[in-house]
Amino acid sequence: MVDLKVKLHDIEFKNPVTLASGTCGFARETAEFFEPGLLGGYFLKGTTLKNRDGNNYPRMAETPSGMLNAVGLQNKGIDYFIENIYPDIVNYDTQLIINVNGSTVEDYIALTEKVNELDKINAIELNISCPNVKEGGMAFGVSCPGAEMVTREVRKVYDKTLIVKLSPNVTDISEIARAVEGQGADAVSLVNTFLGMAIDAEKREPLLSTITGGLSGPAIKPIALRMVWQVANAVKIPVVGIGGIMTASDAIEFMLAGASVIQVGTAIFKDPMIPVKIVEGIEDYLKRHNMQSASELIGALQV
Repeated sequence: MVDLKVKLHDIEFKNPVTLASGTCGFARETAEFFEPGLLGGYFLKGTTLKNRDGNNYPRMAETPSGMLNAVGLQNKGIDYFIENIYPDIVNYDTQLIINVNGSTVEDYIALTEKVNELDKINAIELNISCPNVKEGGMAFGVSCPGAEMVTREVRKVYDKTLIVKLSPNVTDISEIARAVEGQGADAVSLVNTFLGMAIDAEKREPLLSTITGGLSGPAIKPIALRMVWQVANAVKIPVVGIGGIMTASDAIEFMLAGASVIQVGTAIFKDPMIPVKIVEGIEDYLKRHNMQSASELIGALQV
């Protein structure tokens, strides 16, 4: 038997396969396809302090080898989550991590303080790709000062594992990773979606109501893989790898590049069972290569 368990900071995952925020709802949605306990964890849908209706339709568009989305963090707010969703998922035998979002630092702080009281939630994923309304809409995560500020203030009020989700829409993602590490991040997850757009040539109109949106799926994998490798070699904290993971081989590549845990996202729109198949594929790989533990894969790229 091989050991699939991995650690991210002080959290143990039964296996390195998790679902990416925004693609699996609040975990309940996947239960009709497979037992949630088969996966290492869930990065739950992006949550805000108050209700958000999201962007106008259309807000999703298929692209070659991927998809664009501009959902806009539609959710009913943290209080609704605590009262109506958390009780349904609290007994899932897997790690549950909330993706937290805000338009001001004060939003992040107030939201985090509420999450801090939830015993089953052992970590938050801090989404710093949100627009800072006090700074003219520039995302917190595209500059070191912005990333440092929100990470520092959230660290002051959060007692558990703090994972900061990095935007790839920057000049040097390693610089941002080092910045949040310096302000108390326990781990980083990357990458969030790349900014892209799609046009209906016949109508001469954009396919998304917001004109631009976030590109995900297999098309971004080589760039995401490169960024994970760069960041893993730039920081001492663990890395969560995200970006176009469709197969066990993809997941293993991210782990070899330095990821301790991986997230599956767009793939589940193609086949909801892909995450379970990836777990099985990693186990098979370890057996074929006479490896005893999934942790042996982390950062084992030979260069």
